[in-house]
This record gives sequence, C-alpha cells and structure tokens, in this order.
Amino acid sequence: MKRWHLRILAALLAITAIGLIGYKARVLGYPLSPSDQVESWVIEARLGFEPENSAIKAELAIPAEPEGFIVLDENFVSRGYGVQTETRGDNRLALWSIRRASGQQALYYRATVARHSREVEPEAVPALEETPEYEGLESEAVQAILDEVRSKSADIATFSSLLVKMLASPSPDENVQLLLPQPASREAVTRAAIHILAGAHIPARMVWGLRLSEGVRDPVPEPWLEVNNGERWIPINPADASHGYPPDLLVWWHGDAPLFSVENARHAELQFSTSRKLEPALDMVGRKGELIDSPIMSYSLSTLPVHVQNVYASLLLVPIGILLIVILRNVIGVRTFGTFMPVLISLAFRETDLASGVLLFSVIVTMGLAVRFYLEHLKLLLVPRLAVVVIVVILLMLLVSMLSYRLEFDIGLSVALFPMVIMAMTIERISIVWEEHGPADAITQAVGSLVVAIACYLAMYNERVEYFVFVFPEVLLLVLAFTLMMGRYTGYRLSELLRFRALAAGKPR
Repeated sequence: MKRWHLRILAALLAITAIGLIGYKARVLGYPLSPSDQVESWVIEARLGFEPENSAIKAELAIPAEPEGFIVLDENFVSRGYGVQTETRGDNRLALWSIRRASGQQALYYRATVARHSREVEPEAVPALEETPEYEGLESEAVQAILDEVRSKSADIATFSSLLVKMLASPSPDENVQLLLPQPASREAVTRAAIHILAGAHIPARMVWGLRLSEGVRDPVPEPWLEVNNGERWIPINPADASHGYPPDLLVWWHGDAPLFSVENARHAELQFSTSRKLEPALDMVGRKGELIDSPIMSYSLSTLPVHVQNVYASLLLVPIGILLIVILRNVIGVRTFGTFMPVLISLAFRETDLASGVLLFSVIVTMGLAVRFYLEHLKLLLVPRLAVVVIVVILLMLLVSMLSYRLEFDIGLSVALFPMVIMAMTIERISIVWEEHGPADAITQAVGSLVVAIACYLAMYNERVEYFVFVFPEVLLLVLAFTLMMGRYTGYRLSELLRFRALAAGKPR
C-alpha cells in the first residue's frame, strides 16, 4: 500500500473527529470540562383574583419557543382547576377553569428555561392588516414622517430603525408630537410605530419580553417591536432603535392583546418572579437533548442504561493506554512483556489505588515466580504448567486477602480484582525470559511493564481524560489516526540513542 493512502486515511479520521467534537461543543453545547456549569432560570407567574361566585375561566400567555432560550420544563399549580394549553398563531396560552370558587384565588405557572441557540428558518411575509385610513392632519404628519424616513433608509430594517428613532427622540418634531403625545412610553412608541409602518405596507407587531435579572423584585414585561423584511422578524428596541434582543430578554408573548384575562372575577393581578441557578453543563445538555431532535444526541452514550455506561466508561479508556504503549515502545523503546498486558494491569489499579496496586501486583508475581521455578523441576508440559500457575495464582490471591483481613489491612482484599490469567501469563513470561536471556533481561522487562502500567493508569484515569473520552468518544478516531501514522515510524528510539552514544562519540568530525 502506498504511503499517501495511509496519510489520507489518517487525515480523514482526524478531520471527522475534530468536526464532530467541534459540532457537539459549539452547536449542541457539550461542555469540554467536567466542572463547567451553566445557568438556568426559574420564572414564576402568579395570577391572583377574587371570584364573583360563578364559573371562572382564566387565560395566561406563556412562552412558546422563545428566541435564544429553550423551555426545559413547566408546571401549572392550581387547586381544583382544570388546566390545558392552547396554541394561537405564534403564541401559547394556559387555560384554567372551575365551576365555582370562593375566596382569594391564585394560579401559578412555573417554567425553567436555559439559553439555547437555534437556526431561524425563513418565514413567509405575513398578511398585512388593512392599511389604516389617516385623516386630516394625521395623514399629513404620517406622510411627512414616511417621506423623511424613506429618503434616509436603504431597506426595511433601516427604515424601521429610523422611524423608531424619530418617535423615541427626546426632542421630537411637530409631526411626531401630533401623532405621539409626550412624554411617550415604550408601549406608546411601539404602537405608534406599528400604526405608521402599516402606512408603508411593512408588517410589524408588538412583542412582550421579560428581563431575566437576579435580585429584581416583581419584574414587569416590556414591549418590543418586530418588523418583517420578507424573510424573518427583526426585533427593534423602542427605546434606542437598536436591532436584536439582549441576551437576558425572554420573549413571552406576541401581539398587543392582554397577557391575561379572567372571566367572572375582579381585582385580577399578574406578578412575575425570577431566580437564577447553576447546574452541571452536561446535565443541561441531557435535558435539552430530550426536547430537541438531534441525531447525534440520540446516539449519545448517556442514552444507554447506566450499567452499560459504566462498562464503556472503562472500555473507552483502553485505546488511550494502547496509544501510550505505542509511543513508549516504538518511540522511547521501553521493553515490556506482551503488547497490551500493561493496559490490563492498569485497569486493576483503578479498583485499588496506584501504590497499593503496585505493591500487591509485585507480591503476587514474586511469589508466583518462586512457585514457577519449582515447577520447572517437575518437567511439566506447557498447558498443564500454565494451568498449575493459574491455580497457584488464585491460591496466592486468596492467601494475601485472608492475611490482610486478619491484619486489618483492607486494601489487601482488592487483590481479587487483578486479572489472574494475565498475572499467570506474566509469571510464565518472566520465567522463560529468565531462562533464555538471563535474570537481568527478565527484570528489565518486568520493571518496564510495571512502569508502563503505571503510566497508562495515570493517563487513563485522569478526571478530565475520563470525562472527555466518555462525552466525546469521537476522540478515539484521533487516537486511531495517530496510531496508524505511528505504524510507519522507522526512526530511532530514544533508548537506542543512549545505547549507541559511545559510537556517536567516537565518530570522526
């Protein structure tokens, strides 16, 4: 196979991995660190009133799909009332009803929202209501304002902004004063803008939004203006004519209809309260995943049963250890017994701790070696000899556990978590190398295996590494790409540079 083929394959794997990780982090909001937290807001609306001893019907506008936010959950609290929701155009309403009620009544709507960006799909131009008939001085004032704004604007967005700036000016001209008595509120400016824009055949509507600010008591919804440019609705601030909603504004209701209504009741009053809370970013992503339709989130590991997640939480770390072994063996030149035995040993270290695991592993292997050298005098065949070593290893593990328990060293009980077959094969391999190449070579490879196992443990069971591999398993494609490229590495190992340093020093200059 040509070398360019391998490079292209590795590049494709790396690009795919980086693309998926970037998409999940930037678009879906997956956190890159386990300690990341995101804020959510709990908004409560309280509708209080006094019934008039007859059937009660109450309506309250509630958020539908607010721009820049997602509704994670919502609750309706009311005693004895029937509750349902209804969609009217771009709006949602909560409907309460009861046949008879007495005494002061309170209906509650509570929602938890979090920031969430979504793509805004182009909308068709809405049907414009009938153009209002301006009369007398009003007609001349509207026409004068429209002519002035039209001469200074380039499109619908700038036309609307200039109009709002004229209406909200602290020193308006006589035409604006005729249409909008001073001082003018945000709502009055918004209504006047909608009224004048209708004369220019520009669709516009009022929007009510709630500021999400902590420490503000009884926040009041504020009106905003939206104009349609043929593709989408453009928000405009009635106070300064700026475009776009601020990040702390939650769109609650579209239109100039009342936010609530109650039949057969008096002294109806609506109050809002908001509170901010922080929660782990990964939990927030999981809650959003239940609400949005994303194929990538549907195949997230967090959707698997918990016991399966625990299995893959350990299994996905094995390639990280394998990559480290490739580097230590092919680049540095550390000698080990077997290729992947250190990774398996490091898996056992996780259930103990590093220091105790190294100590227990060394004790079992040393005791097993003594038994293995004794078996050499019995002249057993290979398979029976391996079977005997496995049995002896199990007995030694049992003995260590019993002794440690009697001596009140609880850590010795975790020796049962070591992979006994791997330990038996390690003992067999050490004894063979000892006989064929001498004790120095055997001890070197044994120490190298233990050092690599410790390095794998430190690399694999770092909190950030565990989190990142579980949340972004695509990173294994990067590991695969790097491992493929390492498969063609034919350069010097660092250990060889040390080994042949005498030759390098003796070379003529």
